[in-house]
Amino acid sequence: MATKKKEITKDYIVSTYMNEVLEKGQKPKSVYHFAKENDFSEAEFYSFFGTLEGLEKEIFRLFFENTVNLLHKNEEYQQYDMKNKMLSFYFTFFEILTANRSYVLQTLKVDRNPLKNLVQLATLRESFKSYVSEILTDDYRLEQEKLQKFQESAIQESAWLQLMLTIKFWMEDESAAFEKTDIFIEKSVNASFELMNVAPMNHLIDLGKFLFKEKIYSK
Repeated sequence: MATKKKEITKDYIVSTYMNEVLEKGQKPKSVYHFAKENDFSEAEFYSFFGTLEGLEKEIFRLFFENTVNLLHKNEEYQQYDMKNKMLSFYFTFFEILTANRSYVLQTLKVDRNPLKNLVQLATLRESFKSYVSEILTDDYRLEQEKLQKFQESAIQESAWLQLMLTIKFWMEDESAAFEKTDIFIEKSVNASFELMNVAPMNHLIDLGKFLFKEKIYSK
């Protein structure tokens, strides 16, 4: 009786790839080699991913997706303000990274050029920026509609930079249970939200409008 061929799923390819990178200490040479060594066809690989690089990017996006899914399972999360949602995201995301720490460290240090390593985070970057936009509340928006789009983009980019700095800190953290990373997360997120306080900015804009009207219309 013929043995039934194992179903090749997206999750199977992802976990197989991660295991191979860890066990061999390097990424596969090509899709052909990766598929042949793991007993599935190139066509099965290409039904889910276009390239090995695309697979690498997807792994980090899945870390993000799993984080958000876990957050939404918590009913209290929906009631949190933006800062507490961000803190919850960070703590959950880094728990997932820690569970996959060996893979993350190996893949983000594989090339001497750090920019080449960060290419893997391209889809994570877009997903995270969308997440920041979704949780952005009016408490942190400028009152002037014309400036809101620019402000939102600036907040997304600064939040992404902060996430990158936190990943770097976590990668270098040698403390037990990465407790220093937890402290870094809390302090850096709190500091960033202090800087995002728009009340002073709104006051400056109002002052600017007042002075403009005084200069233009009082003559």
